[in-house]
Parts: sequence; C-alpha cells; structure tokens
Amino acid sequence: MLRKIDLFGINYTIADYSSAVDQILFYLDMINHPKATSSGYGVTALAVHGLIEGYNNPKLKEQINKIDMVVPDGQPVRWAMNWFHNTGLKDRVYGPTLTLKLLYQAELRKIPVYFYGSRQSTLELLRESLMKQFPSLQIVGMQADRFRESTEEEKADDRNLITNSGAKLVFVGRGCPRQEKWVSENKDHIPAVLIAVGAAFDFHAGTVKQAPAWIQNIGLEWLFRLFQEPKRLWKRYFTTNSLFLYLFFKDSLKKLF
Repeated sequence: MLRKIDLFGINYTIADYSSAVDQILFYLDMINHPKATSSGYGVTALAVHGLIEGYNNPKLKEQINKIDMVVPDGQPVRWAMNWFHNTGLKDRVYGPTLTLKLLYQAELRKIPVYFYGSRQSTLELLRESLMKQFPSLQIVGMQADRFRESTEEEKADDRNLITNSGAKLVFVGRGCPRQEKWVSENKDHIPAVLIAVGAAFDFHAGTVKQAPAWIQNIGLEWLFRLFQEPKRLWKRYFTTNSLFLYLFFKDSLKKLF
C-alpha cells in the first residue's frame, strides 16, 4: 500500500508512475480473484484545479477522498507535497502519460479496456490513434458523455453495460470535477479499476494540442492551455491558481515560523 498525505484537505497518494501502475495492477489482480471481496478500485490524477474544487466544496472533498488513489497530476501539487511532507517525488503523475503506461500494460497482459466520456467524434479519433500505438489492445467499449447529470436508470444502465463488457480498466474523461464524482459513485458497483484521466482523451485523439514537455516540467501547462481556450479557462485558472498560492504561502509561514 502506498502512503497518503493530506494536502489542503485532499488525501494524495505518494506515487510516481512506476508505483502507481504497480498498485493499479495489484488491485486489478485482487478484483479478478475468485474470492474478491471488493467490487472495484478508483483512481484520479488530480491537479491544482481539482484540489481547489475539493477544498471549496465539502461534499466534493468527501467524494474525492473516497477514491482509493489520488495522484499528483500537476507540478505545483508535487512541489507542495515535497515541501510540506518531504515526499521526495521527482515527477508528477500526469493523467495522459499514466493512461499510455497503463494501456501498454493492458496490451501486454490482454486486459480489456473501456473509455467513458468526451464526444463521440473524439472517441472515434481516440480509437484510431490508440490502435496505431497498441494494435493488440482490447477496447471493449467506448461511451460518449451525456454532458449532463444522468438519471438513476441511466446510471444503472451504464454500470451494467461496462460490467457486461468485461472491461477491467475503465478510463474516464469527463473533465474535473465531474469525472471524480463519477469514479467515486461507481467504483463500488463496477468490478474494474476506474481511472479519471482529465484531458487525456482529447490529447491522444489529437483534438487538443498538448503543451511541450519543457512547459509541463516548469509547471506552466495551465498557461499554455489558457492561451488555447481563454474564454473557457481564464476564470478557472485565475480563481484556483490564486487560492492555491494563498494556501501554499499561508501554510508555508506556519511551517517556517
């Protein structure tokens, strides 16, 4: 079991790519065991936006903390974990990269995968792209988002559809915090590992341009995305980044003095 720490009320898992993949595969084996006692396992790659959404919303915080593994998607989150808890993490666990690492294992181990979220057109491009990279990958289902809250009947239908598909890795790309809510609500009802991976669908489908590695490494991916979608993202980044910096410096003063 990987250790967890509290960062502004969110229980982050101290993990790098290798340990995160290993733990997911370990729990996947547990889920598949004939005497399994738990239905599923939840994972989310949570950056500053999701962290601050949880900080501001007690119900969402509870839902996020119900997820079994919350990994540091953003560099600022990793820096904060290292500063406040001496975690020694050398890299973040970025949702799109984690997706590729898990798909590599899925192809190698013949693990059926499912994709839930985004638009149908994006899913079709995603399938085409992934099959070029992982030609033996078993994609047993792709379901577009409704872009609204599902009814209870629809929730039950979705759970049955995913379970009956035989999927064991379910990648969820609904945007934060809708994807975290979905993983939290469904992980005890679907015998699979459910993984919220943010913009991974769009990036790997090629519908949204990904920031260059050097921009990601210095923690400015948010700025790159802001230039791409200023009308949609300016308010999000202004409010969440400002509050994150406030909390960081406030708690740093406590730590130092």
